[in-house]
Amino acid sequence: MARYLSSLAAIAAVSLLAACAEDQPPPTEPTPRPVKTMVIAGADTAGKRSFPARIDAAQRAELAFRVGGTVKELPIKEGDRLAEGDLVARLDPTDFQIVVNDRQATFDKARKNFERGKELVGSGAISQVDFDQLEAEFKNAQAALETARQDLAYTELKAPFAGIVARRLVEQFEEVQPRQPIAALQNISRLEVKFDLPESVLRSVRAASEGQGGKAGERAVVVATFDDRPGVEYPLTFKEVATKADPQTQTFEVTFLMDQVDNGVVLPGMTASVKVDFGQLVVTAPVYTVPVGAVVGDSQLDARVWVVDEQALTVSPRQVTIGRLSGGEVEVLEGLEPGMRIVTAGAPFLADGMAVTLMPAREQAAPRPEDLQYQQ
Repeated sequence: MARYLSSLAAIAAVSLLAACAEDQPPPTEPTPRPVKTMVIAGADTAGKRSFPARIDAAQRAELAFRVGGTVKELPIKEGDRLAEGDLVARLDPTDFQIVVNDRQATFDKARKNFERGKELVGSGAISQVDFDQLEAEFKNAQAALETARQDLAYTELKAPFAGIVARRLVEQFEEVQPRQPIAALQNISRLEVKFDLPESVLRSVRAASEGQGGKAGERAVVVATFDDRPGVEYPLTFKEVATKADPQTQTFEVTFLMDQVDNGVVLPGMTASVKVDFGQLVVTAPVYTVPVGAVVGDSQLDARVWVVDEQALTVSPRQVTIGRLSGGEVEVLEGLEPGMRIVTAGAPFLADGMAVTLMPAREQAAPRPEDLQYQQ
C-alpha cells in the first residue's frame, strides 16, 4: 500500500511539472534599441573650388559735414574723379563768420584785460584772485574763438583721398544736418573681392594653416574671373576672414584684394567668380565634426563611436581621435570615413552587436481631426 501511494505521488509530481512547463512562455528575443544617427559626409575641401564673389572698393567713405547749414556750392557729379583735397561741397559760411567775429571781439577784450592784470597784480593793485579770474576769462575766450574758427573751416568738405564720386546724396541749396552723408567716395584702383566659405571648408583650412603656421588663406592659390573676360584669371591677395558666421547662411565672409584691371573697369557692386586651390592647405586626413553625444569613452577612457551596420541593423564600436570642442560639436581627426552611419544619441547604452532601429530624422505631429476635415 505504501509503495502504491509513493507511485501516485511521483506521477502527480511529474504531471505538475509538465503542466508548469506548458504554462511558461517561450523565451523572447531582445527588443532592438532605437537610436538617432547621422551619415558622415565626404571631405569638402580637397582640390579646387569655385565661389560666387562680390566686388567692393578697398578704400571708400561717405563724406559728411561736421556742422549743419545750407549747401552753397556742390561742384561734383556722380562719376567725377577727384584728387585728394579737391572741394566736394561748401556750406554758406555767413552765420559761422558772424560767430567768429563775435568770438574775436570777446577774445581781444579778454586778452587786453589779462595783459593789464599782469602789471597790476605785480604792483599789488589787484589781488591774486582777481588776476586768476582774468586769466580764466582769457583762456575761455581763446578756446571759444578756436572753436568758432574750426566750425568755419568745417563749412568746406574736401576729398580725403583720390577717388571717384560713387553717389551724390544732396542737392545745392539743400539744408543739411551735421554728419548727414553728402557724397560717397571710392578709390577703385584697388578692390576688395568678398565671398563666403562654408563652415566645413573654413574649419579644415584653419586646421591645416595652424599646423603649418600662418593665417588661413594666405598660401592658397586664389584667382578671380569675370564672365566678360573668359579665360583670364586675376591673382588675389589675402586680406582678412570673418570670425563670426552669418546668422542666416552660417557662412564666413573672406576678403581678398586685387588691383584694378588694365583693359577694363571693374566697379564696386559687380560680381565675379573666385577659384580657390586648397591643395596646399588641406590636412592629410579630413576633419569631421560630429555631435558631442556621438563620442563616448570605453573602459580605458579612450574615445569611440558606435557604427551602424545598415544591412544587419547592429552596432559595433570604433575608436577615434578627437580634436577641439566647439559648442555642442567635437572634431574627429581620425577613425571616421565618408559614408559611415554613426549613433549620435543613445550611444552610452549600446553594446557590441546590439540590434538597433533608426529613428527618423524628423518627427511630425499627428494631424488634428479639424485639419483632416479641411483636407477632405
